[in-house]
Amino acid sequence: MYKVVSLFSGCGGLDLGFLGDFDYLNKHYQRSLFNIIFANDIFPQAVESYKHNIGDHVVLKDVEELLNEEKEKIPNEADVVIGGFPCQDFSVAGKRQGITVKRGKLYLQMKRVIEHIAPKVFIAENVEGLVNMEKGLILETIKNDLSNITHNDESISYDVNHYLLHAADYGVPQIRKRVFIVGVRSDLNVKFTPPVPTNKDQWVTAKDAIDDLWGRETDPSIFNHSQMSKAKFYPGKRMQGNTQIKADQPSITIRAEHHGNIEAHYRSTNPENPEDMTFWRRLTVRECARIQSFPDTFELKGAGTYTYKQVGNAVPPVLGWHVAKEVQNVLLKSENIELQDQDKEQFTLNL
Repeated sequence: MYKVVSLFSGCGGLDLGFLGDFDYLNKHYQRSLFNIIFANDIFPQAVESYKHNIGDHVVLKDVEELLNEEKEKIPNEADVVIGGFPCQDFSVAGKRQGITVKRGKLYLQMKRVIEHIAPKVFIAENVEGLVNMEKGLILETIKNDLSNITHNDESISYDVNHYLLHAADYGVPQIRKRVFIVGVRSDLNVKFTPPVPTNKDQWVTAKDAIDDLWGRETDPSIFNHSQMSKAKFYPGKRMQGNTQIKADQPSITIRAEHHGNIEAHYRSTNPENPEDMTFWRRLTVRECARIQSFPDTFELKGAGTYTYKQVGNAVPPVLGWHVAKEVQNVLLKSENIELQDQDKEQFTLNL
């Protein structure tokens, strides 16, 4: 098994993708060769969800404080480091202060962990807006900073590239583009290849994903489905969240910072007059989790304010799974291990 250290882990969307062995929309995503040995986040409710669904190896603490005060808690050996460092200051919807503010420099804490471990591969995930911010200067600065690290007084280089992936192209019923910055240690002499889209010509729609949940909001067997925002809709106003998602398309992006104004379901409780916003209801936390490709067995902990945020902050597990498969291929190739086509979906058996 390949060891993974996870940073800015949230409730565990990317981590679940790396682990595999989950079901989503009647498809099974196979177990991988990865074992997550350490995870970290600063938000208590996200950590509680992570522990409940993935494991107790997650530590609740600011990563900078952890590095400064309890560095020994972070493993010094791992094959892969992953993390979606906080992105508010890189987002188009944010203030776009970028790298000049503290949150914008959290990738440097990820670099410190990479220097501590010197993994074979690292994955840093962020928002689409990072690609064009300051005409690409910020992204190039981050890549350059991560290209050369110092581990035990030794300089180690990484081949660092970025890839803009659209979650909908991989079976996630959501318009969600994310940047994956991938670093492969140069001495491995192996290149990372981004995952080939599986659904580029046939996106999964919102109706495909959540239609069966309509009318079951009080069903106690469905985790987080009774959690929904009660924020009002405002007829005639153009504002974020004051619209319905479309049934025959992937949902718009599920947001973390929505202040209760998450979008409305495409259905109405008054089908005779579906335009009457009085009868709309906002997406439940479970519906948002479905749209983010979390399996129904994944139970989010905390009040709705926190569970909505956990879902919106997460990397879609299905997208993470596809990225993880390609990281796994890099590691296998670096060891001259070539899986036969018939074995690629059973890659946990003998390693």
